Amino acid sequence: MLEPLYTADELKAAEAGHDVAELMERAGRAVADAVVERFPDARTFSLFAGGGANGGDGQIAARILAEHGWTEAEDGDVVIDALFGTGFRGPPRDEAAALIARMTGRVVSVDVPSGVDASTGEVPGAAVEAELTVTFQGRKVGLVVAPGRFHAGEVVVADIGLEPTETEHARVTPDILGLVPQKAARDNKYSAGSVLVVGGAPGMTGALCLAAQAAFRADAGYVAVAVPAASLAVVEAKLLEPVKGTWDDVDRLAEKAGAVAIGPGLGRTPEARALVVRLLAALDVPVVLDADALFELEPFERDAPTVLTPHSGELARLLGRDDVDAHRLAAVREAAERFGCTVLLKGADTLVATPGEGVLVSDLGTPALATAGTGDVLTGVIAAYLAKGLDGRTAAAAGAAATQLASRRFGRGAVASDLLDGPL
Repeated sequence: MLEPLYTADELKAAEAGHDVAELMERAGRAVADAVVERFPDARTFSLFAGGGANGGDGQIAARILAEHGWTEAEDGDVVIDALFGTGFRGPPRDEAAALIARMTGRVVSVDVPSGVDASTGEVPGAAVEAELTVTFQGRKVGLVVAPGRFHAGEVVVADIGLEPTETEHARVTPDILGLVPQKAARDNKYSAGSVLVVGGAPGMTGALCLAAQAAFRADAGYVAVAVPAASLAVVEAKLLEPVKGTWDDVDRLAEKAGAVAIGPGLGRTPEARALVVRLLAALDVPVVLDADALFELEPFERDAPTVLTPHSGELARLLGRDDVDAHRLAAVREAAERFGCTVLLKGADTLVATPGEGVLVSDLGTPALATAGTGDVLTGVIAAYLAKGLDGRTAAAAGAAATQLASRRFGRGAVASDLLDGPL
């Protein structure tokens, strides 16, 4: 279900006690083999090697390429980036930044693109744009967390003979969906997962409708929606299966809910804000908060699982900082500690943080998700999984994986409702 993601310190610990020269020989050979396989038409290479172990890996790769008949050139067919390794921190100095600027074209990075922080994905200065990164033992955090992930290109993981070790952070695999309870013969519509979606202000009913339908597609047995009275007629026309009510009915509708999703199309009126505060205090079932429910949200205390699902702009407002995109890992962890619950930071690398736990990274999706409404679909899926009994961290990670995997069915021009054409 989870693939280890290594920090620099965790990789160093995994290497402890092993013959360094032997590890470097294996690493260099892995790089050379990947270059030969990836670029069969190339015969020359340029090498940019630093003075550390990463540079040594590059030198060994160069030696093996030469044995294959390749020659080193100032402007080679392939550029091997072995300038900085996993221990690199901070922005490169001017001389190194100048070397990075020279690395263009078909670039293969050794372990991690130079300039990318392997432990966080942060890119504080100049960084290599690799077409291929050959990394050792396992993926590094910086290869899957933005902005570092956008510098890595295709990532190949090479086994250099180290034993598997535990890591703090992990990458989600499709197997996580095996944790989602399936409907059984003894289930009824309520025990299979009962969800209430609260939102749908006039002009924004579509968001609520997407979330409600997504909850059903995520195998919930019962879904109800609560909207302002002015939206009820529109929602009645749009939705077939869900039970409909108004915000005045929300307490009655919540009695049957195993989880409540608050926010899709909620609006930012004083009435909407008051409703969020009241429900957080009154509900004793799991809650997922999205979109307008996050607006001006203050820390709260709840015993039941709670999941916040901001995008980077919403998280920036919640934390009062404007650098979320540059420090995604740190920002999502800060939010989880501040609000005392699970926080899912949306993006190509969706991050799930829970107090006292490592971050889970789900990067299974496609650019098809970069369209309005997919976040509402995600909210509905997470609510369904919470209603089925998953804890907040698992429900959030599984919901992200399910939505991302669904995006693989579509290409250019896809819209959020396309995700509802099949199970989630």
